[in-house]
Amino acid sequence: MADTLVAAGYLQIGLDHFALPDDELAIAQRAGRLRRNSLGYSAETCPTVIGLGASAIGRCGDGYVQNDLTQSCYNRHIASGRLAISRGYRLTTEDRVRAAIIEQLMCYLEADISAICTAQGFDQTHLVSSAKQLEILAEDGIVQFDNGLVRVRHECRSALRHVAAAFDAYLGRQPI
Repeated sequence: MADTLVAAGYLQIGLDHFALPDDELAIAQRAGRLRRNSLGYSAETCPTVIGLGASAIGRCGDGYVQNDLTQSCYNRHIASGRLAISRGYRLTTEDRVRAAIIEQLMCYLEADISAICTAQGFDQTHLVSSAKQLEILAEDGIVQFDNGLVRVRHECRSALRHVAAAFDAYLGRQPI
């Protein structure tokens, strides 16, 4: 399927999205402003995402919020003029660093870990568990390292989720 779309003139955006060269996603990727969030890829650079509806997830400021899970609870809150938020989570500096690395990998197949950590004032030695997983991916020829830059080889794009997972500190943990 991917080969057919590329042959038809589509560009592959990230892992599993395609766009024509003049589409806003392709333009945003070339301009370095492609974003990815829980909803997918976007050309928007607004840091706020408002989730509408039961169980929707939103992002604002330094965290995430989730609406009530059931439609009836959501409707009851909205009808009474209240927000339907059931829980929230404030991101730590480490969370923001890991999110930025994952987003860069998903959008551009590379991430400058050193630059991201420096911009956030974060000591990259705290990413040791990620480094161990990345070493295995490098041995398999999926990623390459160069002075803090991690690159996913284009022909290994299908393994992108595995590379991003190396930076997900919450993967496999039980929800709170």
